[in-house]
Amino acid sequence: MKDEEAGNRLGSYLRARRELVTPAQAGILPGGNRRVPGLRREEVALLAGISPDYYLRLERGRDKNPSQQVLTSLARVLRLDEVERAYLLGLTAARPRAPRRKRPEHVPARVHQLLAHLQIPAFVEGRAFDVLASNPMAVAFSPRLRPGENRLRSLLLDPEERAFHQDWARATAGFVAALRATIGDDTDNPRFVELVGELALSSPRFRTLWARHDVRDLEGGTAAVHHPVVGELRLHRDKLPVEDVLLVVYYPDKDSDSDEKLRLLATLSQTP
Repeated sequence: MKDEEAGNRLGSYLRARRELVTPAQAGILPGGNRRVPGLRREEVALLAGISPDYYLRLERGRDKNPSQQVLTSLARVLRLDEVERAYLLGLTAARPRAPRRKRPEHVPARVHQLLAHLQIPAFVEGRAFDVLASNPMAVAFSPRLRPGENRLRSLLLDPEERAFHQDWARATAGFVAALRATIGDDTDNPRFVELVGELALSSPRFRTLWARHDVRDLEGGTAAVHHPVVGELRLHRDKLPVEDVLLVVYYPDKDSDSDEKLRLLATLSQTP
């Protein structure tokens, strides 16, 4: 990650996104001897209103501080959404570097107390998706939510976690894109370097997704899972910031089928 990101992060991102935009999406007529499905450099330059030579310098890292106008034009051509556009703008040399977190991630005592009182799956995760604390309902929901586990590692490498998610492909894409967004310019953070290195060696799915340079905010949403005991569950997921960590809670619609199953799971988890 360090060589890819710190050396030429802007160029790596532009190249990855260029390769994902088809000529048809850009309004370019098919034809010619195209070796790749994405856009050529000169096509991106033409559509963005800059010279091909200047765009080549951007991709090769010879110019790391383009104007916001140029980046906005490139974002339009590369069909970036709001999150991706903000990420692109943050890759320039002009952006001030975020301060490093020197202290380890810590779960406040009051959050441990809150977890003990919640009757729904709840846990605390760090920036790299490490599970720092969880309540019994979270472990009953998924044993991979025990403290010490890493959610992304489990998702990519644990066969039971893969079977747990009804749409594993979508879940992995979202998590990897969220990890890249979370890392931002903190590319020399030892925990991120360790995790990305481990997954790059052990997971072909991670390598494929990481090469795309997708960025997403993984916040609230709905999780559809297949629990091995109570069956299909559809739960809302919210992430609540608490100091440097996130409190994650899963909860069903009131009086829904998933609500009944979650109450059953709570009862079963308390049975010796």
